[in-house]
Amino acid sequence: MSRRRFYAPPNAFKLQDQTVSLAAEEARHLRDVLRLKSGDEVYVFDGTGREFCCTVSNTGRDSAELSIGVEVDPAKTESQLQLKLCVALLKGEKFDLVVQKATELGVNKVVPLVTRYADIHLRDEADAAKRVARWQRIALEAAKQSGRAFVPEIGLPVGFDSLFAGTNDTDLRLMFSERGGSSLNSLLSQPAPGSVTALVGSEGGWSDEEIERARAQNFHVVTLGGRILRAETAAITVAALLQHLFGDLK
Repeated sequence: MSRRRFYAPPNAFKLQDQTVSLAAEEARHLRDVLRLKSGDEVYVFDGTGREFCCTVSNTGRDSAELSIGVEVDPAKTESQLQLKLCVALLKGEKFDLVVQKATELGVNKVVPLVTRYADIHLRDEADAAKRVARWQRIALEAAKQSGRAFVPEIGLPVGFDSLFAGTNDTDLRLMFSERGGSSLNSLLSQPAPGSVTALVGSEGGWSDEEIERARAQNFHVVTLGGRILRAETAAITVAALLQHLFGDLK
């Protein structure tokens, strides 16, 4: 039988008392959907990579308290590749899809990018925060479904220039573009990287200026060739290809 998994943030774990509390949404799922009761075994992960076998102690209307048993290995191990996926803002539910599938594919962080040809524009900081909160919930649910004990961070939307300040100098830096790049295979002669920062543009692609600015920051411009992909398809494909080449998707 598959694990019945729940999420609780690290501060919900009281290791000294060997208890952990579930917040309202998780508690309602435990009680009303799965109909679990005192004495039932469940698993709880903290989003940072740790997971515990627990026993239901008691349930309330908006909370549940569990007894912590032993720490266990997560249902699925994390990829050895630290992958940061930076994707231009997309219309409608397209970015939701990218966050969900990137999480399933083992991405560590997703950064929404404000680019010249981005499909949407944020109204203000409140609009940005609301969207990020939604994407973080999607990442949590995807982590739970896929067996990960680590929940990717969804960064606040950043401008193209601001992105470079948060890029590690040891990363393999890749910009995926429909034009002006080399093949991904051309990079395979290099030692396998431990971390990759990958940029994926909007449906309108990158401006010439953005491509040149990325090159100046030591990004390799990569063209996948073949068909022109929708932006959300390209982002998911990039995550899968990089995990196949440098991670654990074999």
